[in-house]
Amino acid sequence: MPRPDKKDRKDAQKKTKGKKKPQKKWTHYLIEGDKLIRKLKSCPKCGEGVHLAQHADRASCGRCGYTEFAKK
Repeated sequence: MPRPDKKDRKDAQKKTKGKKKPQKKWTHYLIEGDKLIRKLKSCPKCGEGVHLAQHADRASCGRCGYTEFAKK
């Protein structure tokens, strides 16, 4: 039995694209007038462009690994 052409195999594997969901990164900012306010805390080691991820018991930086634990 002959193998199908490489092009035919790729066409059979293609999937249909669905609708894109809105990105959730815009929930981390607040616009008041002409000013943009950041809701999340910035990393003290990396600077203003990197935010700390909020977990249940800590805030951590995904870039450098800096962690602040919440007080009990």
